[in-house]
Amino acid sequence: MSQTHSTLERRPKTTPERCEPLSELDQFNERMHRMLEQTFGALVPFDRDAWMPLVDIEEEDGAYVLEADLPGVKRNDVKIEQIGNELVISGEFKERARKGVMRRQTRQMGRFAYRVMLPEQVDAEKVDAKLNEGVLTVRVPKSQHAQRRQIEIKA
Repeated sequence: MSQTHSTLERRPKTTPERCEPLSELDQFNERMHRMLEQTFGALVPFDRDAWMPLVDIEEEDGAYVLEADLPGVKRNDVKIEQIGNELVISGEFKERARKGVMRRQTRQMGRFAYRVMLPEQVDAEKVDAKLNEGVLTVRVPKSQHAQRRQIEIKA
């Protein structure tokens, strides 16, 4: 007969572990992405190094309008995809050649990505995008049965 002994792991008393909320948020985000990938499949590769542009989404009567701030990004460096109900805006802000020494840099550079889930009632064939003065405007029309309309009340 052999006996099994349970041993407790003891940690030496040291300074308490530092809380790193951003690291925990990254881990949570990665777990959520893996869970969504397992549920819905891999739609678009997850890019941890990409930054997310600032985006406004407005709902109008006939469309959803997304405006993304992409100052300095060229039209050929932006890609817009619709995968199912997900709209993906991605690309790269390429750093320009510099003549002097960079003393401070606060603008985002490199790859960027923005994802948003759209309602099911959109007309995917009529999505329109324009890049003007550093603002990307994507207009996603609603399908006919999703548009708001006034119903007349009869006597």
